[in-house]
Amino acid sequence: MVSLKKFQILFVLFLSITLLNSCSGLPKGGDGGLTDPKDRVKKNLEDGRGFRLMDVNKNKGGGVFEFASSNELWRASLDTIDFMPLASVNYSGGIIITDWYSTDQNSNESIKISIRFLTNEVRADALNIKVFNKMCLTQSNCVISEKEGNLIPELKQKILKTAAIYEKQEKEKKK
Repeated sequence: MVSLKKFQILFVLFLSITLLNSCSGLPKGGDGGLTDPKDRVKKNLEDGRGFRLMDVNKNKGGGVFEFASSNELWRASLDTIDFMPLASVNYSGGIIITDWYSTDQNSNESIKISIRFLTNEVRADALNIKVFNKMCLTQSNCVISEKEGNLIPELKQKILKTAAIYEKQEKEKKK
């Protein structure tokens, strides 16, 4: 056991020295010897290692990304369920998941809503909404099930109506 412990210590020491020595060959500043900050910034931008705000050549390469605030469906969904606490929100993944919500503290029943975005267009098949129901007899004895009924179509209708209003306002604003 003692020899294994010594071996582990020596191995970690050897690995540390090797890694530290491998860094010593880098040029000072890591920028090829450029000392003027403006020259370094220019070289970094040319090499693609930086970014510019208000860049004139935005679409030089890569994709065009929409921000969540400009997506009418996304905004309408958040506005519709704004009374519920959010557990997970991922714009790039296209999903909103609420936390468990109950209308009062003493209730043994709570719901959770999951909204998946299938497209950015405001249309009926753009959303996949699931509602889950949690019924608890005690704190540790709960049954969770997917809820069917009127709530899903009502949510979808409310979100789509709100998104259509936002889309109309955005088009009028651009005119």
